[in-house]
Amino acid sequence: MSLPDRAIVSLRDVGKTFESGTVALHRFNLDVGSGEFVSLLGPSGCGKSTALRIVAGLSTASEGTVEWPAGAGKIGFVFQEPTLMPWADVAANVRLPLKLSGADDAQSHAAVTQTLARVGIADFAHAYPRELSGGMKMRTSIARALVTEPDLLLMDEPFAALDEIARFKLNNDLLTLWRELRRTVIFVTHSVFESVYLSQRIVVMTPRPGRVFTEITIPAPYPRDERFRTSTDFAGHCRVVSEALERAMAGGAS
Repeated sequence: MSLPDRAIVSLRDVGKTFESGTVALHRFNLDVGSGEFVSLLGPSGCGKSTALRIVAGLSTASEGTVEWPAGAGKIGFVFQEPTLMPWADVAANVRLPLKLSGADDAQSHAAVTQTLARVGIADFAHAYPRELSGGMKMRTSIARALVTEPDLLLMDEPFAALDEIARFKLNNDLLTLWRELRRTVIFVTHSVFESVYLSQRIVVMTPRPGRVFTEITIPAPYPRDERFRTSTDFAGHCRVVSEALERAMAGGAS
């Protein structure tokens, strides 16, 4: 597959070895184009989250380089758990990155109000985390990541703990946000179905130490909805990706 025309970030032969001696990544190479939706797919422990944290600057590579051809822009990160402050309401949780960056109150209020509306929780601005469902907590976490208008949104299995109905709804809403805001998304998942539904391109990773086994393009047009999710086209893409994942886990040729 050809590389993206305009890479926003590139990982070159990245390796990560932890102090325990565990080798999480080895010669990991990835180019992500501006505006692209890319999923990292692989079994638990294959280094997907480690790669994401290295891109975010939350962890450092033991070897290799992370390159930003156009210069590093703003990054938003959505973790596996919402990690909300229990003593603060939804609006205050979303406002936190702006407060830390020194944004003035008027600017922050406008940005928070707009972002809450975008993710569908404007009516819950003054609710506290204990009053929210799992899906609503994750929407708050996504809003917090988006409020600074990042160039790159990193998402680390954000919907894994949700029930199927909430997960499908958030998948749909995430695609709507991505198309409206034109941000670049790197999405970590261990679900073949989720990766096919969301992505333009899926990067299939090997078991630890993680490396890129193969990349698969999903050419289905957007917007994608339930008709795509229940189509023979979707099933065919899932079969191709599942077979690639099986080969990766078995150590076969790409």
